Amino acid sequence: MKFKSLLSLLLLTTLTFNAVAQKKNVAFQGIKAEMKIQKKLTDDQLLDLVQKQTFRYFWDFGHPVSGMARERSNTAFEYGNEVVTIGGTGFGVMATIVAAERKFITREQAAARTKKIVDFLYKADQFHGAFPHWLNGETGKVIRFSPKDDGADIVETSLLFQGLLTARQYYTADNAVETDIRNKILWMWEGVEWNWFTQQQNVLYWHWSPNNGWSMNHPIKGWNECFITYILAASSPKSPIDKKVYEQGWANSNTFFNGKKFEGITLPLGFDFGGPLFFSQYSFTGLDPRGLKDRYADYFEQNKNHTLINRAYCIENPKHFKGYGENSWGLTAGDSWQGYAAHSPSEDLSVISPTAALSAFPYAPEYSMKALKHFYFDLGDKIWSEYGFVDGFSEEHNWYAKSHLAIDQGPIICMIENYRTGLLWKLFMSNPDVKNGLNKLGIESPALTK
Repeated sequence: MKFKSLLSLLLLTTLTFNAVAQKKNVAFQGIKAEMKIQKKLTDDQLLDLVQKQTFRYFWDFGHPVSGMARERSNTAFEYGNEVVTIGGTGFGVMATIVAAERKFITREQAAARTKKIVDFLYKADQFHGAFPHWLNGETGKVIRFSPKDDGADIVETSLLFQGLLTARQYYTADNAVETDIRNKILWMWEGVEWNWFTQQQNVLYWHWSPNNGWSMNHPIKGWNECFITYILAASSPKSPIDKKVYEQGWANSNTFFNGKKFEGITLPLGFDFGGPLFFSQYSFTGLDPRGLKDRYADYFEQNKNHTLINRAYCIENPKHFKGYGENSWGLTAGDSWQGYAAHSPSEDLSVISPTAALSAFPYAPEYSMKALKHFYFDLGDKIWSEYGFVDGFSEEHNWYAKSHLAIDQGPIICMIENYRTGLLWKLFMSNPDVKNGLNKLGIESPALTK
């Protein structure tokens, strides 16, 4: 009898071990890197390859404990191996949905990784419901971004929730994993005290620290990457901002309206020449700019014209840098031969950042495809890597980055997919809270009638 009981126990233990092992294999099997440049690819095959290889940054290189996106692939600037990024993880969560739909991984694998991230975030440091710029991927404790930036960062938080709300619309299956994903995202979403970050004024403030309070005192104004922050703050189901915070804060700035022509193209909003291209990309991985308009701008026109101005500047190439041209364009923030910089026509250091043109696919597909083919077929031996394209290059200085950044890799996957299928746009715009927020701010969208 004892022997039979022991045998049963051993059998049960073996079955349990195998089940756990199988589950681990399902969830975390790696994706093979395709390092050899393949010369005869169709456009769709090339787009598939770029999305899949770039996704390896979030999948294979994701933090082993939290599943979150690491800040960068190198440990420059003394970041260390444990630093994970809140905004970059938002892009990574969206990229994981793309990977599941394109069959790079299974839906079950995607859900398991997303649940791992959500479970970690649910227990991580939060400040009035908002997350810091960086977390320790092992402990969930804040890692300060700068001496006084050791608390809430509502811009990074908004980039995260752009991804999490998209995930909540995607993981709708009636099973324990996807139900838990939806519930925890909802609880965290409802917990962000967006209106608290106004300091009872009609503008949102970027940072708050439990050690330093409001001492950074950075109001979020003007046209830049923070549009999504105001959209989500207005969309909050429990702590929303008023419309006047949007009108008197965000839109009340000498860097909001423009209306001048650059390279013969009218720029409705923002800095002269538009600033770095990520202004037209970060807020729009989930927020669909097609038909999105209010009394300030048509946002698709804004983003398209910003893109075309950036490209036209690179073709004109007033500083005569080697390597610029109609197929080699795109200035945005990223690594350079002299450190990190916010590259733009106004800060041109001879560095092309592949993410700039590739994340612009929805706005200039023909020109983005030409850039992609040049980057891959002509320069691939120098800038193609195990995680897709490196962060930047300068032929003028014979410099080719070895690094990758989460906030640059993620939009490549997401914006290429939005160009191809509109997948992430459809998901995010289907969220009832987002629809309420857009209506509240007086922003029109075809999605509001669906």
